[in-house]
Amino acid sequence: CPPREAAPRGALWGGVGGLALGAAGGGFAGWAQASSTHSDGQDIVDLDRSYPFYGQAHPAGVATDPQRYCVFMSFNLASGATRRDLQTLLARWSAATAVMQEGHPVGTVQPSSELAPPADTGEAFGLSPASLTVTMGLGPAVFGDRFGLAARRPALLQELPPLNGDYLDPKLTGGDLSVQACADDPQVCYHAARNLARIGRSTVTPSWAALGFGRASAGPGQETPRNLMGFKDGTRNVSTDEQYDEYVWIADSDQPWMNGGTYQVVRKIRMLLETWDSDRIGDQQTIFGRYKQEGSPLTGKAEFDTPDFGARDSAGDLVIDPLAHIALAAPENNEGVMIRRRPYNYTDGLDPTGQLNAGLLFICYQNDPANFIKLQNRLGANDLLNEYIRHVGSAIFAVPPPPEPGRYIGQALFS
Repeated sequence: CPPREAAPRGALWGGVGGLALGAAGGGFAGWAQASSTHSDGQDIVDLDRSYPFYGQAHPAGVATDPQRYCVFMSFNLASGATRRDLQTLLARWSAATAVMQEGHPVGTVQPSSELAPPADTGEAFGLSPASLTVTMGLGPAVFGDRFGLAARRPALLQELPPLNGDYLDPKLTGGDLSVQACADDPQVCYHAARNLARIGRSTVTPSWAALGFGRASAGPGQETPRNLMGFKDGTRNVSTDEQYDEYVWIADSDQPWMNGGTYQVVRKIRMLLETWDSDRIGDQQTIFGRYKQEGSPLTGKAEFDTPDFGARDSAGDLVIDPLAHIALAAPENNEGVMIRRRPYNYTDGLDPTGQLNAGLLFICYQNDPANFIKLQNRLGANDLLNEYIRHVGSAIFAVPPPPEPGRYIGQALFS
């Protein structure tokens, strides 16, 4: 793909009072660069595609067709950070996000002086936008007395309670701010998260992070992907405008600044892959309630056939076990409630015992976190899949709607 021309330095920061970028680098080890535009069946990747940041009705990276890679980072505000520091950070992150989603660097890659550090880390210079989206969230702790925002906390934004299935690592929980960077080039989304961390270095420190690959949900025209257990994931997901309005986008909030936004729940779910890989196929399919190769429910022949949870076999037993993953998660078995699932596979290499340390970076969006809590408690208590998974990370964030040009994310919160 042809390189994108860098925007002039002054054009990037005119809307945020000429704020200078932090000088020190940050981030973590990245991945290899993605290949050029290609197609995989009906799933086409256009690395030249870009999404606007300003002036949109809803946050990008939610209803957006899932990109192939994701970097999620949770941040904690420094102990000495002030309300003004938080506003400044959100303004700088907004300006940087806008230019990165267009495929531009956040500043000079080659300073005129050899004594000056580059303003942009440079690893995405010359790469196309690759459908980059950056989704930013605010954690419950932001809305305390510290920043004078207690009266602006949405009533529905509370720390997640202990949930069935939790095996949480304290190092992988919570956070004051979140950044979800997704793109079809892994180096592009890594660059975005890294440079936002760098910009905020004096105000925030990274709390925990996950690098996602092989998206585990699909958009229109995208072939349903597979999770690391080899099953198609996300077949029955929020997909229509009507479903987004009913289950995802916030309207008539007790805090008007959140209208048009949503709530983000992030769960890091480790899969016990060595144990799973030794299980017989019949048991695997019973656990999911689907055939592994085709992805069809055990009562159907095609992936998108509606499961028949009342169907019985010749012996009179239910074809789909009532405790199968598909049965417990189905909207018709949960009072019609749906959540927008947008997960990615992840791997952290090997654990200290030499076992594969990998699983699902589960990210979902909903206009009422109680819908996720009810669903997870049901799954965590009864799902046949629980023998093979552990929920090790967890966090919740309020995701405001995007700002208008000349403003910044969450600005109405401080009015």
